Amino acid sequence: MRLKARRLSVVLFALVGVIVWLCVNPASYDSVFLPVENTGAESGVADYDAESVTINDTGARLASDVLGELEVKGRAPKTNYARDKFYDGWPVVDGCSLRQRILKRELGDSAVLDGCNVVAGEFDEPYTGEHVVLKSRDEVSKIQIDHVVALSDAWQKGAQYMDYSVRNAMATDPLNLLAVDGGANKKKSDGDAATWLPSNKRFRCQYVARQISVKYKYSLWVTEAEKEAMQRVLVNCPKEPVVGI
Repeated sequence: MRLKARRLSVVLFALVGVIVWLCVNPASYDSVFLPVENTGAESGVADYDAESVTINDTGARLASDVLGELEVKGRAPKTNYARDKFYDGWPVVDGCSLRQRILKRELGDSAVLDGCNVVAGEFDEPYTGEHVVLKSRDEVSKIQIDHVVALSDAWQKGAQYMDYSVRNAMATDPLNLLAVDGGANKKKSDGDAATWLPSNKRFRCQYVARQISVKYKYSLWVTEAEKEAMQRVLVNCPKEPVVGI
């Protein structure tokens, strides 16, 4: 019943997604930072019974606990998967595309802007761990926006049974988006944690916690192999919090 209620709440939320996009304050896209020391301080423990859940030092729920709440099932067929089943290009929010907003979020104060467009800047790329300096618009264009939970993976783990509005909300949720190196993103492809993890081992805990956060938020399931891979990562960071849920 709890899972059904949560799925219903996601659907109701997504149905007003268009209105939300029009009303969102651009600053809200700066609330999910990368990389971060801790992103759980604003998770809102008031929504939970403190005696029934484990929290970390900042008051956030532990990723390992939330992982335990995800349904474990095998992959559904990939039949009929297509990217446009989720979204058709980046939405425009207050005059600027979501891609540019994610780039600005990651590059922070270093971002050089031409109107909405990021044309230069620097950041610590999360998947490789390298410090990347972008000196031109062309170099910026090579940075890709990755779906932390790949859309194909989501399709095979529950998204194909959802309304389009829910899939669209997931595909354009800043929680599920990171600016990353194109080569690393190509290697990841549509893999889950059982088949791909960032070469930057210092980022793996945050990466897995973010995948768990997205899958919980949108009622997606995990496979047994995926869950075991996530658990192996989280053993090294038992206080890693979930993000944005």
